[in-house]
Amino acid sequence: MDENTLTRRDALRKAALAGLAIPLLASVPRARAGGVPEKGAAAGFTLGLAGYSLRKFSTDEAIARLKELQITSLSVFKVHVPIQLSTPEVCREMAKKFRDAGMTIAATGVVYLAKDEGLMRRAFECGKAAGLSTMTASYAAPPDRETLQMTERFVREYDIRLAFHNHGPEDPIFPSPYDVWSAVQPYDERLGLCIDIGHSARAGVDPTEAILKCRARLYDLHIKDTLAGAGEKKDLPVGLGFGRLDLRSVLSALIQVGYTGQVGLEYEVETPDPIPGIAQSFGYLRGMVAALAPARAAS
Repeated sequence: MDENTLTRRDALRKAALAGLAIPLLASVPRARAGGVPEKGAAAGFTLGLAGYSLRKFSTDEAIARLKELQITSLSVFKVHVPIQLSTPEVCREMAKKFRDAGMTIAATGVVYLAKDEGLMRRAFECGKAAGLSTMTASYAAPPDRETLQMTERFVREYDIRLAFHNHGPEDPIFPSPYDVWSAVQPYDERLGLCIDIGHSARAGVDPTEAILKCRARLYDLHIKDTLAGAGEKKDLPVGLGFGRLDLRSVLSALIQVGYTGQVGLEYEVETPDPIPGIAQSFGYLRGMVAALAPARAAS
């Protein structure tokens, strides 16, 4: 790769990162550095990053990029904190690296549970060791009643909420948030949802309506944009504001229902360097929340 290409890429990267601090900072009530409303501000929720966005980076590299992006909340991906894939001791150590860097771990990337008591216990042991109160999850195979009852027993024993993630029309387990909602109703309220708005739209579900209907058990949310339409099994991820999703309505619904969890940007565009795209999308997200939250506070 020639020097001019590297220079252009570096310039785009710096420009995108500079944009993180620009959007509508003056209008954000009691804002922290970087323009994210602090807890108790009108928005109520926390803006963060789904760790899958940094899937190409090691734990130390991911922490460095998060600092560069001024993002202090995240859901950790398996390459950063290996829930279920390693030991509780390793998960405790890796999670501590993020916390020592001043970051809050809101949840995990998707942890796939199975009808195996030993494997399920290890997932919860690793989550507890990592200090998690919520794990985003799904199943390796469609769960029967016995599997769900086992899961319920573990969430009670470890007092960890599970936010089951929907993955769109190609997902045989939970295509839409309503599939999760129906599955968890008979069980402990700590079994809930992580609504992925892009996959929801591809499953033919309006994510705004899903937020309103599933508010009681909404524990995590992945925000993204896509060019794919309803029923399409191939996703076409793009940066926020470049796709088909009504992001304003999604954020307004979260404010309306008093959602207090993380709104995690999940940047899935395949690119050698995702940081400029993450920075641009996160700046867009910060600006939109800054514009919406004061309106909520004044109503």
